[in-house]
Amino acid sequence: MSVISCAARPGVCARTRIVMLPAAFSAPQDFVQAGFVDAVRARRLDVDLVFAGLALEHVMDRSVLTRLREEIILPARALGCTLWLGGISLGGYLALCGAERCQAELAGLCLFAPYLGSHLVTAEIERAGGLAHWRPGPLPEEDEERRVWRYIATLVSAPLPVHLGLGREDRFAGRHRLLAAALGPERVDVVPGGHDWPTWVRLWERFLDTRLSKHPKLAPGDH
Repeated sequence: MSVISCAARPGVCARTRIVMLPAAFSAPQDFVQAGFVDAVRARRLDVDLVFAGLALEHVMDRSVLTRLREEIILPARALGCTLWLGGISLGGYLALCGAERCQAELAGLCLFAPYLGSHLVTAEIERAGGLAHWRPGPLPEEDEERRVWRYIATLVSAPLPVHLGLGREDRFAGRHRLLAAALGPERVDVVPGGHDWPTWVRLWERFLDTRLSKHPKLAPGDH
């Protein structure tokens, strides 16, 4: 996977690491250009950042999930890092897929406007009366979208922290409301905006302020 790593302190592994996966047709560098690193540094958070790229061929053959675990998650855990996994749009969907496979290795999920599959699946859930009443039955390995929604249903009562950030005018708002209703208001942050970087930057800043506000700060001159 193509990766941009931004350490809080050169040569030192921070206790907390956040891995973010980009939206479709976006790259790791887009996080940097949008100000994700600047927002962390402005708050002097002792947090290492990893932005991982998604090669289309690896998404299509689903090897991206194996690569994510072997190349990013397991090495971070070997270093003793507390690891948040997150993503935007397609990256958020893949973060959910990754969490379904290795939830025990994660400290939390940070999802901004995640892609949530086709209308066929969400309509099926709505007809059932919501996620709490949806019973998909046995699912084949390749039915990734229903597997993700089945995993989301387990998050309702799971101890894993989940932070869902949404733009109120996002073009996928209908499907996002279905997810938000399942997770509950305490896990959902909604701001004005659409499916775009300015909205995601605002959501990132609010995630840092609400989820990491009590995190250890860097001393002056540490970075």
